[in-house]
Amino acid sequence: MSELMVSVSGLRGTVGDSLTPEVIVRYTSAYAEYLGEGPVVVGWDGRTSGAWIEPLVRATLAAAGREVLSLGIVPTPTVQLAVELFRAAGGIVVTASHNPVEWNGLKFIGPEGLFIDEREAQEFWKVVDTPPRRYAPWNSTGKSVAKRNILGRHIQEVLSLPYISMKTIRKAKYRVVVDCINGAGSKVVPDLLKKLGCSVMPMNCEQTGIFAHQPEPLPENLHDLCAEVVKRKADLGVAVDPDADRLVLIMENGEPFVEEYTVTTAVRFILRKLGTPGEKVVVNLSTTRAVDDVARAAGAEVIRTKVGEIHVARRMKEIGAVVGGEGNGGVILPAVHYGRDSLVGIVLILQELAEFGGTISEYRATLPHYVIVKQKYPLASIDADAALATLMSIFRNEKVNTLDGLRIDFADGWVHVRKSNTEPILRIFAEATTESSARELALKVTGPLQT
Repeated sequence: MSELMVSVSGLRGTVGDSLTPEVIVRYTSAYAEYLGEGPVVVGWDGRTSGAWIEPLVRATLAAAGREVLSLGIVPTPTVQLAVELFRAAGGIVVTASHNPVEWNGLKFIGPEGLFIDEREAQEFWKVVDTPPRRYAPWNSTGKSVAKRNILGRHIQEVLSLPYISMKTIRKAKYRVVVDCINGAGSKVVPDLLKKLGCSVMPMNCEQTGIFAHQPEPLPENLHDLCAEVVKRKADLGVAVDPDADRLVLIMENGEPFVEEYTVTTAVRFILRKLGTPGEKVVVNLSTTRAVDDVARAAGAEVIRTKVGEIHVARRMKEIGAVVGGEGNGGVILPAVHYGRDSLVGIVLILQELAEFGGTISEYRATLPHYVIVKQKYPLASIDADAALATLMSIFRNEKVNTLDGLRIDFADGWVHVRKSNTEPILRIFAEATTESSARELALKVTGPLQT
């Protein structure tokens, strides 16, 4: 039996194996008991297994006496935004994010529209582990209320940002190929682009939940999109993951813009628009140094956190950061809500490109140049804790950070090794100014792991 992954990122498992109806009821009923008073927002990412999981989540919440605000198939950030807009007690998203189609899971959102943090998760797990649950009597069961206009509201919130000019973007008349992998972004992403005057050429936007390729928006999974951008003579390509919280762009020449530069561009744009030195930006430890470079040029300070949206978002809220995110294509803009949001990323970057006036590849050339290498090791072949201890001993005389696994900073780059929150793997990130240098840095840590 495969392992059920449980962390601050929620729970994920293989459907019919580690993720069963019993697991769904156990965690959903516990969350209904854990939350304060009020309705609970529910949405899902369109995976085929969600067709039974999402109704089971709603039914379990109703059995616990909760009113359910049902959004249907929507991006994860839409659920987060809805929790804030409807002043709900919390929310549940049925999604496994970028995991393969055989996976599914639950993400738990608190009343602030943020995912639950480590402290809250510990309290929640205690409720999970202390049954029996309390259910409502026949005359106090909850009801489900459909909220089907939420996607339009999400678009409205994004387009109402004071530094977004629909007129400016429309004037550019961008031709955009869009790959939403038949997931939650399949309707809202093309709709947003059309409102911005873009000529939209959809790929995999049928919202069937059957993924046309591996769902993580990495270059090796986006070859068809790259080819289509060139074939259709588009200005750029847009790709999102199944729950549409991550955004990746393809340049007009068919080459990836690189996911690390999604947040880098958003940070540069926001800092340029605000124009006030001393602003704060928050990203995680695995995010490119390019963010530091553009922030430094604007007189801003970069604060780094553990990997995971909640760590970034919580820190942003604590210190009043104006923008942040993660290098995997996640942009967080508090002016809309505290969550990674591909719609936010799209409008910020299109506005930046429209004001720049050149092609996206020409714009890319103006950004600091780094190459990041990302590798995975299955935990079945590695004792992760022992491996990290070994690396710590080897590199003890270097500049190290142990906040989240082990990050080692060298003069010409850095390496970050950590256990994944969402998959049974060890993640290794290495960045330098060239690919060969980045791979050499990665080899410094992978070598000892293979012995």
